[in-house]
Amino acid sequence: MLASPSNLSRSFPIALLVLASPLVGQQLTDAPCDFSHVPGVIWWGTDTTMSLAQLASYAAPIYWFSPDEPLLRGRRGADIRIPEVIPGESPADGPVVYYQVNRVLSKPEATRAAFRRDSTDPGRGVVHLASVGAISLIYVAYLSQETGLGAHQHDTETTEFRIIVVPSTWSKLEQFPGTRCARTNQVLIVTRVSAKAHGLVWFWNVIETREDEAIEFPMHLLVEEGKHGIGTDKNGDGYFTPGYDVNVRVNDAWGVRDNLRTGLLGSGGYQPWMTKVRRPEHRVFPPLPDDSPLRAGLAETIGDQPHAVYQLRPYPSAAIAGNDHGLAHMIANHAVPGWPEVGGLHDTRQWAKWVNDGAALKSLSIAARLDGTTVGLSWVFPFFVVRHLEEPIAGGYIVQRMYLSDKGWRDFGWMAMYTPSASRWLDTYLAAGGEHDVEADSIGTETGKWDFVFETGLKFRVNVEHSPLKFLSFATPYWGLRAGIKNRGFFDVNRLTYVLEFGAGSF
Repeated sequence: MLASPSNLSRSFPIALLVLASPLVGQQLTDAPCDFSHVPGVIWWGTDTTMSLAQLASYAAPIYWFSPDEPLLRGRRGADIRIPEVIPGESPADGPVVYYQVNRVLSKPEATRAAFRRDSTDPGRGVVHLASVGAISLIYVAYLSQETGLGAHQHDTETTEFRIIVVPSTWSKLEQFPGTRCARTNQVLIVTRVSAKAHGLVWFWNVIETREDEAIEFPMHLLVEEGKHGIGTDKNGDGYFTPGYDVNVRVNDAWGVRDNLRTGLLGSGGYQPWMTKVRRPEHRVFPPLPDDSPLRAGLAETIGDQPHAVYQLRPYPSAAIAGNDHGLAHMIANHAVPGWPEVGGLHDTRQWAKWVNDGAALKSLSIAARLDGTTVGLSWVFPFFVVRHLEEPIAGGYIVQRMYLSDKGWRDFGWMAMYTPSASRWLDTYLAAGGEHDVEADSIGTETGKWDFVFETGLKFRVNVEHSPLKFLSFATPYWGLRAGIKNRGFFDVNRLTYVLEFGAGSF
């Protein structure tokens, strides 16, 4: 189903509109309901409750494999048998995908409990739709073998869906045709999909539902060949397009790097040649319920070709792995014991946390510094302290950088620094600001003055989690070396030095 763009708050995430808009406002009519033009919508109806299993089936994505994926073993269409059953689970005669509802958050005005558990089966737990404000749901694809660079047994790849629940009387729905209903409907809207490629949050492929961008559900997920990192495909065309298929941290998004199976990284940033062309016969489809409003569009996508449909199962606990400690660790990485966690959205701060969690990252980098012949300390933090300033044209980040150097660390410098990304293994950087230089005369009297400084160079980053230096990851998975040239003076350069920094952090 293709959601139409609107003229509301262009390029503004859907979830933020809930913060600023009343949840009631429309007058009811006898016209039939149709919310298909609302960006991100996956379901609407007059039902007052929904099981977690039903919820997972309404939002379930399409998995799309490379034609050369080793685990396909030459199969296509209805013969595909991946994703696979996690060892210890009951066998299946087709693909299996696991779901887990991580969090259920109630509306501030809720008058009854938003969730009722079922002790025998988490999927039979029930949400009360009028009371629910937001839901976090993950899908986990298990594949028995990862091939290529860093190959290993057991691979679990996770994709998170953020969903809000709003009544059909929400005032912001008035502009869409067909949304005035004879009875109040509950409407499920996906606000963000995060394909957690290779685990590191900077690498995630994240697409937010925005008011001026069409987006197709069920969401297509492109599965990386051999390595199985997942990328979002907003329009289901089988191509990964940075800036379109991801719109959060575009320069850092991992993309889909089918070439990684060969051991060739290629470059620090994603390049289109890294992704092979997907073919329709290598898709695996979700088991949409009969009353899903997405079924008609999905039928057009499939056509009359035989196709694979996966089975949805609740995500199991690590106990099923038995003595296989590697598998147990892999399962536990994504598990929420006794899922879901239940909480509330009682104020604007909690809504903002919900919107920004996983999308707006904070980071601090600290490094030892060699400036010419003087030793010092450097640290980098977000430009707005609590959130990053992203450069909107070329992408990348502008951050604050401070340093101490010289004898007794008496010199102090501040710079605004630009870098294209926070995760590429090799990047350039530019920095400009001011430095307070203290000098002592022949009798020991110290005087200081400010001067303009400019620096440029290269930054090398390494993820140490899968290296012999993994013991360093207790602080951060990223460690790096910065090598640059710094000059003092604006029009008249009065000092030129090499700068080397080594330390922890993305920047």
